[in-house]
Amino acid sequence: SPKMMGNEVFLSFTFYSTVLILKMYLVAIITGQVRLRKKAFANPEDAVRNGGLQYYREDPDVERCRRAHRNDMENIFPFLFLGAIYSLLDPSPAVARIHFLIFCLGRILHTVAYLLGLRAPTRSLAYGVAQLPCFSMALQILLATTPYW
Repeated sequence: SPKMMGNEVFLSFTFYSTVLILKMYLVAIITGQVRLRKKAFANPEDAVRNGGLQYYREDPDVERCRRAHRNDMENIFPFLFLGAIYSLLDPSPAVARIHFLIFCLGRILHTVAYLLGLRAPTRSLAYGVAQLPCFSMALQILLATTPYW
């Protein structure tokens, strides 16, 4: 394996981060497919190309996909920062992996619950579970860095 890849925790973080980014790309693709299926386009030129200006409109299913994607950006982007910094703190590899795994599974369940409109509080619980490792990492980062503030 490449030389920079000696940090087991960082490798684990990299794996889960990449899975989550691929999941975000998948949500973007699904959004586009729903736009095409529902004929609800965000740009007039796309509507004209796909049947007429009347399809330059919003659709509840497209908006649901967009909300899921926005929620990913609001939560996965901070995870990318926190996990990268946390990896530098030399945490236990097993504990770190549990942090990353819980976040990843929570975000996957959140997306499934969002896109399929699963019964409440499934989505909220998935959201909350995924926040726990982020708060844990943030707290550990703050504890490790308070001497330097």
